[in-house]
Amino acid sequence: MDPSSLLRHLRRELDAFRNCLDGDLAAPVEHCGDWTLRELAEHLGGSNLRAAAAVTQRRGGYEPPAAPRERAALVRWFDDTSQTLYEALDTDPSAPAWTFHPPHTVGFWQRRRCMEALIHRWDAERASGTPRPLDAQLAGEGVAEVFDTMAPRQIARGRTPSPAAALRLEATDTGASWEYGPGVPVAALAAPAESLLLLLWGRMPLDGVAFVWDGDEKAGRRILHGPLTP
Repeated sequence: MDPSSLLRHLRRELDAFRNCLDGDLAAPVEHCGDWTLRELAEHLGGSNLRAAAAVTQRRGGYEPPAAPRERAALVRWFDDTSQTLYEALDTDPSAPAWTFHPPHTVGFWQRRRCMEALIHRWDAERASGTPRPLDAQLAGEGVAEVFDTMAPRQIARGRTPSPAAALRLEATDTGASWEYGPGVPVAALAAPAESLLLLLWGRMPLDGVAFVWDGDEKAGRRILHGPLTP
């Protein structure tokens, strides 16, 4: 996706997350360990500031201040972190930046922050009630990011083995497809782009009705066992 589209999506996803902060801040977030919605807000806001520092200061390791405890102050703080991030990312995507994986450019963070906001907006809405659907094109961009950035990083950190064979994923709603692993794919997994992304980020079980296998399903499941994301 082009940078302007990513930034528009980023703003919408962060605004939607912020709206969840009007709800029960003590609500548990199902797929984020023992975090509550308040702790998820602190994580997302803090990582907004870390990404902004990676762009404006070109360094990693920035430690943001703790988020306020009181609701109104927390919401203001989260809004401020979002604005700081928007301003940092509203620039040439080819400009240099510190990143944890290539490319070492602002464009890396334009996509990464959009995907982070997308997944955690879904988490927050699920904690608050019923999550709204993910944009299919944006979800597809997230699937691509898993295979070109997140999975290689997991392998480099020793968190998951390199795939022994290739798997093909097919988005039934957009027509997009991706291959992960070496050689000719031994299996294909088809589902809407949203379901594929939520699967890869551990938010949806592989046995869900959305998924259709073709080829060697057992080998395909081994490739996905990962985990391919942190």
